[in-house]
Amino acid sequence: MNELELKYGCNPNQKPSRIFMENGKALPIEVLNGKPGYINFLDAFNGWQLVKELKAATGKPAATSFKHVSPAGAAIGLPLTETLAKIYWVDDLGELSPLACAYARARGADRMSSFGDFIALSDVCDVSTARIIQREVSDGVIAPGYDKDALEILKSKRKGTYNIIKIDPDYVPEQTERKQVYGITFEQGRNELVINDELFANRPTKNKDIPKSALDDLALALITLKYTQSNSVAFVSNGQAIGIGAGQQSRIHCTRLAGTKADNWYLRQSPVVMELQFVDDIKRADRDNAIDLYIGDDYMDVLAEGEWQKIFRIKPEIFTKEEKRKWLDTMTDTALGSDAFFPFGDNIERAHKSGVKYIAQPGGSIRDDNVIGVCDKYGIAMAFTGIRLFHH
Repeated sequence: MNELELKYGCNPNQKPSRIFMENGKALPIEVLNGKPGYINFLDAFNGWQLVKELKAATGKPAATSFKHVSPAGAAIGLPLTETLAKIYWVDDLGELSPLACAYARARGADRMSSFGDFIALSDVCDVSTARIIQREVSDGVIAPGYDKDALEILKSKRKGTYNIIKIDPDYVPEQTERKQVYGITFEQGRNELVINDELFANRPTKNKDIPKSALDDLALALITLKYTQSNSVAFVSNGQAIGIGAGQQSRIHCTRLAGTKADNWYLRQSPVVMELQFVDDIKRADRDNAIDLYIGDDYMDVLAEGEWQKIFRIKPEIFTKEEKRKWLDTMTDTALGSDAFFPFGDNIERAHKSGVKYIAQPGGSIRDDNVIGVCDKYGIAMAFTGIRLFHH
């Protein structure tokens, strides 16, 4: 099959729409179920590249949760702690496969953004992973294959209309890529940059110690940013992105957005949040939204009289700003990647508040000395990669 006709493009009024191979070759994908749309395929193909590269870089199964052509989360298949299993709502599923752990992490880091995601998996989807996907609100999944029972589980989603795409893992795209804007064709070489430990060799800070686990986290950050709409910044902890700031015009706004998401991820692990008692019939999305409001500035939206009774069995105490800061001060060993240089030290000041200890960024700003100085102030080890990772 050389082309696939789609219902419409980005919006219902944009017709006709299709995906096709200009070189006459067959499409490297097979739609096993559903009818994926234009944006679904954009998410699927970007997500597949991310997880394929992430597995190549780390040797571990990888997963990503995509929304609107940027990842909401990305992770490798490291085991879940008891706390993470609880805040990702998978503690009732028993032992999880490495691939299932990867998706639980990718989905769980920013559950608000991942609602209605498109999933990409680096490995054949197994039953363990399919069981997690089954219970989440999601538009579809792309993977190199599916176990028979896993495929049946996924086909049962959305009354049998769930989008399931199988991709040829050996497919190699042409080295030149093109797209049109306003009837004008843009052409460039594909971004084939290989991200590995050698990229982090130039360390201009006083602290030059970056352990292997942190190098893996920095690689995860940069691979994630390679497929995130720019400007973009990613906070990573223990094999998973915990905060991604995408598509911001200002670098500091990227850092603040990603840092806030990372803080929310960590606040969800605090005893105050872990002990929240929800009413029995609350929906998953409503519970996630309630937690997001409770740990934010609009906590009275869920604590006001007449409102909290709809959500909680017992009214929680206010999680004060001081209590939240005290908990966040225990956040350590976070890694941070940026798709372009930091122009000011304020980005490092913000990163420090979320426990950042390791940074990878291109370098090359006229204020590099200031940025290095702020890193030295907090003992942060920073690598200059010399490589920009813009993606549009």
